[in-house]
Amino acid sequence: MTKTPYIKPFLSLQGQMAQLKSRGMKFADEAKALHLLKNIGYYRFSGYWYPLLANRQTPVFKHGATFESAFNLYKFDRELRKLIIGELEKIEVAVRTQMTYSLSVAHGPFWLDDETLFADPVKYRATLDKINSEMRRSDEDFIRAFTAKYSNPLPPSFITLEIASFGVLSKLYENLKSDVAKREISQIFGLADMVFISWLHGLTYIRNICAHHARLWNRFLQVQPLFPRRMQHTWISTEGLSNRRMYYILSMIVYFLNTVNPKHTFRQKIGNLLRKYPNVDACAMGFPADWYNDPLWQIG
Repeated sequence: MTKTPYIKPFLSLQGQMAQLKSRGMKFADEAKALHLLKNIGYYRFSGYWYPLLANRQTPVFKHGATFESAFNLYKFDRELRKLIIGELEKIEVAVRTQMTYSLSVAHGPFWLDDETLFADPVKYRATLDKINSEMRRSDEDFIRAFTAKYSNPLPPSFITLEIASFGVLSKLYENLKSDVAKREISQIFGLADMVFISWLHGLTYIRNICAHHARLWNRFLQVQPLFPRRMQHTWISTEGLSNRRMYYILSMIVYFLNTVNPKHTFRQKIGNLLRKYPNVDACAMGFPADWYNDPLWQIG
């Protein structure tokens, strides 16, 4: 495909609003819309008025499309990200704790220093470089106290991994040489090791989207978590479902939380959020019509 230079002019706030009007968008409160364009930005907003276009090849809005409808989608997405990030923290902490404990029992607290435990030495060193980089940047008192007192290159794993990202955890797990060690950890969460790896990658991807405040609700996900063949605990019916839509990711979160925090209220919160924004198209998130009847999503 032949590339062309970008030549679109930059528009003032008034110019942005005039362009939206010329394309058929309506405004209930123009002063508020200008304020939102000024503080959120036209480009960030554009992902939320995309579903309001009549023809996605030409920028013309459907009859009756309003700026307020786009802002409601924006608010829904923002609340969804906040809800998810809070639950991912619980899952991340649990995965970190179980990895650290299981591998420390088997290989001692300094198993991170043992390259022979990992299948790919190149990937191991790259991951270790990231950990060392986080160590140098860390201002945590427990890191400073250890490095000031001890000569070890890294603290014990239960200290070091406290500053490791979810992505680092998933890479360490994936690169473990022992299938026995992988299964021991994954089965704590009721998953086969290959499914566990792919789900960790999927949750890391979602966490990064949330951390960068990017559009999430109707995104076509680039990471594809595996469909499990068998599950130890209650799982959704996956017939006809896409593993690249948010419903699948949200179901993964529920599955993890049922082990990590059995009294969680994530299901209720998702249901409440969808009821709060009735104009949000749950089908665009991959929700089946009767999702609330699935045993995983039923509130006990």
